[in-house]
Order: sequence, then C-alpha cells, then structure tokens
Amino acid sequence: MRVRPISPELLVAEVVERIDGLRGPWARVAVDGAPAADTGDFADALVEPLRSLGREVVRVRTADYLRPASLRLEHGHDDPDSFYESWFDFKALTREVLNPLSSSGSGQVLPAFWDAEADRSPRLPRTTLPERGVAIVDGPLLLGAGLAFDFAVQLWLPEAALERRTPAPDHWTLPAFRRYAEEVAPERLADYVVRVDRPGRPAVIDSLE
Repeated sequence: MRVRPISPELLVAEVVERIDGLRGPWARVAVDGAPAADTGDFADALVEPLRSLGREVVRVRTADYLRPASLRLEHGHDDPDSFYESWFDFKALTREVLNPLSSSGSGQVLPAFWDAEADRSPRLPRTTLPERGVAIVDGPLLLGAGLAFDFAVQLWLPEAALERRTPAPDHWTLPAFRRYAEEVAPERLADYVVRVDRPGRPAVIDSLE
C-alpha cells in the first residue's frame, strides 16, 4: 500500500479538480464510507469549491433514500444482514438521481426520497440540475451495487478504527461493514481512496499493491 499524507484543504482541492475534469453533461459522484468516516462532512466540503468553478451541485444522502420501515426493519432494528441487503433503496436512487443525470437524462433529480423519521415521502420538488452540474451522493455501501457513478471516492477506515469510531449503539452494523469489505472490497472499486483514521490528517492511498 502506497499512502500519501495530505492536508484536508489540499484533499478537497484535489478531489474537486478530478471532478471538474469529468466529461459529460453532468457528473455523478459517490462519497462512500461508513458513518464513522464522516462522508457527509467531506461531501459538503466539495460543494462551494465546485460552485466557484461554475458547477452547480445537488447533495444527496443515502439516509434520505432508505426503504420504508416495514421492509427495512422486517428482521428487527439491529440485524446487520438487513442493513447490508435491504436498508437502502438503491433502485429509487438510480431512478430519481442517477438515470436523470445520464447522457440521455432530463437533469431533474429528487434530492430526498424517504423521510425515515416520519416513515413517508418528504414530498420534495425535483431539482433541475443545469449542464455541468454535479450530484454528490454520500453514504455507506454505495460501491459494488451496480450504481452508475462517474467518479467514486472511498473514505476508508481500517477495521480497528472503524470499531473504535463507531458509537456503541451502532456496533451492530459492524458485521455488515466487514461483509462489505470482504465481498466488495470497495477500496479497489473506487477511483480515489482516502484513509481517514487520523482526524484532520487524511492520507490518499495511491496504490494498494
């Protein structure tokens, strides 16, 4: 493994440069990682730098693309296999975000599909993303599911760090992330991998060999 330390500011600038270099009418970007990796904070940090380059951004969170509780919690509130296999509505994410931003799409995306607290649709209007716009989707388990992203960042935590940084009430999800690491190896599918086990001191993984 070849690891390159980088400052948080330079990390954002480097990822923004990679996104800005993507071809196509829109860019569909994944920021993949466990909640302990703070994917939402990193995805949010990309927004203003991209807008300063004239690229409008829509933020999408997998937490807003959950399946209804009756399906998500069918086997209880702490079943790791359910979390891995059926918590997230990736079909809806494809239909409402990724396909509309394909080369033949309409550019109209739905930023949120499901309000988990109310267990119903939030009934939000669609957002029309102009050409050269970017959709940044963050959350866990995004890679290896056949989702049509144009660029994928993986915020990687070694297993010990993942366990240490995951709050105790959420430890039931850890077997799902071990399964993800073993079955998918997301760090090998991502276009850009960042080791984030040292807060404020990220490191880009340039090679896994």
